[in-house]
Amino acid sequence: MTETADSLSFKKLKWHCRRGMLELDVLLEPFLDEIYLTLDEQDKQRFQKLIECEDQEIFPWFMQKEVPEDPDLARIVDIIVTRVQPDRH
Repeated sequence: MTETADSLSFKKLKWHCRRGMLELDVLLEPFLDEIYLTLDEQDKQRFQKLIECEDQEIFPWFMQKEVPEDPDLARIVDIIVTRVQPDRH
């Protein structure tokens, strides 16, 4: 079954993108709405893994102060940051 913006799994992800930090909300929610459904299955799984992390763990990744040790998390963080700052590379 194809995942859509109306599917239960997508709605659950949307709920989990609402974080305790506004800085993360403005990154994760638009990414979910605009990009997530276009990702391949592996990157979708990486995003889901990212959403399970704690705010204080992922915040430095998005501020580019740290890089995740997990290569899967590093990849999805890079995808999100590149979307926000496409001229960064």
